[in-house]
Amino acid sequence: MSKSALAHGKIVKSQFRIPTWAKNRHIQTIWPRFIQKRLPLTYGMERLTLPDDDFVDVAWGPKPAEPSGVVVLFHGLEGSIRSHYANDMMATLSVNGWQVVMMHYRGCSGVPNLKARAYHSGETEDPSFFLQWINDKFPSLPKVAIGFSLGGNMLLKLLGENPAQKWLQAAVAVSSPLKLSECAKSINHGFSRVYQKYLLASMKNTLKKKMAYIDYRKLIQLTEDDVDSMTSFSQFDEKITAPLHGFADAQDYYEKCSAYHFLSAIHCPTLVLHSIDDPFMNHLIVPKEEELARSVTLELSERGGHVGFMQGSILKPKVWLHERVKRFVSEVLPINSDTPYMDPV
Repeated sequence: MSKSALAHGKIVKSQFRIPTWAKNRHIQTIWPRFIQKRLPLTYGMERLTLPDDDFVDVAWGPKPAEPSGVVVLFHGLEGSIRSHYANDMMATLSVNGWQVVMMHYRGCSGVPNLKARAYHSGETEDPSFFLQWINDKFPSLPKVAIGFSLGGNMLLKLLGENPAQKWLQAAVAVSSPLKLSECAKSINHGFSRVYQKYLLASMKNTLKKKMAYIDYRKLIQLTEDDVDSMTSFSQFDEKITAPLHGFADAQDYYEKCSAYHFLSAIHCPTLVLHSIDDPFMNHLIVPKEEELARSVTLELSERGGHVGFMQGSILKPKVWLHERVKRFVSEVLPINSDTPYMDPV
């Protein structure tokens, strides 16, 4: 094999096989969220004060007697520990002595944050602070991070910005919007607008709650009625995300924060899981092998929806994503022999 062939990552075909009852990408996307039964999970919350005196809330999974590794989760847009993928992944990975923990972005735990700024697809300052905090708590334990959707984009950007980082030994990004501009266009068409409307309503409600105690007039010059009138992510990002977080406009934000531009700089072993039929995106976001760092593997499936990957029968459905991620994590983190390797019940 030539040196040039070794200089970049690889794209491989996923082993995920779609069941006949869930071939539609919207069924794949909606079923886990609204129909699939949640796995039982007990978690605790801790508030972490940030350098600017704001805060993020941290969800801790069950505490192992002797932890053998740490799994860090980053949720998606308007997500939380109550999100299906976060709850069930934490439940699935809280085995083998692994301590699972998830950082909520500012304002996403159900309690509005204190500052005007919030979070976005490329905001890596808070996650970096959080990862250092975790590393200080568990300095001798290996760590793997998993990012979902927006959290996956953020995680990949963070790793590309910090190629020499010591926080993480490996990472997984699931259904990540690698090109934000393309995703903003795709989700504004057809049935995908239903997802946009659902998420945008949550974003607008959060902002309006904060407008009750923070004076935004010098920052975004919008009234509550102006906020209510917005019907797309691109409008929200143009009028709110960009000015609140130091970008010239929505396009400047999309260009600077798309993980696509950072994939060639990642040094730690990284698995990117993506379905080509993801209704939040289009085929244009899929990178070429030569655009991937040597440590990055993109695992593509033709179908699977957005953070879906449902398998099994319609009477006994299961999420293939859980099994795939657990297998990857088990290749990186040591298994505590005192904690049996088993699925949560």
